[in-house]
Amino acid sequence: QVQLVESGGGLVQAGGSLRLSCAASGYSFDSYSMGWFRQAPGEEREFVASISRTGGSIYYSDSVQGRFTVSRDNAKNIVYLQMNSLTPEDTAAYYCAASSMFADTAVVDRFSFDYWGQGTQVTVSS
Repeated sequence: QVQLVESGGGLVQAGGSLRLSCAASGYSFDSYSMGWFRQAPGEEREFVASISRTGGSIYYSDSVQGRFTVSRDNAKNIVYLQMNSLTPEDTAAYYCAASSMFADTAVVDRFSFDYWGQGTQVTVSS
């Protein structure tokens, strides 16, 4: 059974940092590209960052470029999202996802992901 479990969300003041983790199980983690998405109330789910199966290809949305860092530990089956210089506009539920379609690239299209976690809430106060 495939599971993606996010953790590390919470309430933080503007300018602060959080590190999200996504623990994967039930599939060959190192055969999948991984992505992070977020969704604010009333908004569509949007791409945040992605990393190829080896970590050799990484891509960020313009809104988080330079502030967020995605990484993965294939030995532990975990993908991370380090978030710095947070702003209230970063408030959303954050989801990790796994894609087998283009595992050697940093996948951006949310419809290319096979598995999704349940999400973790990040709230940034001003």
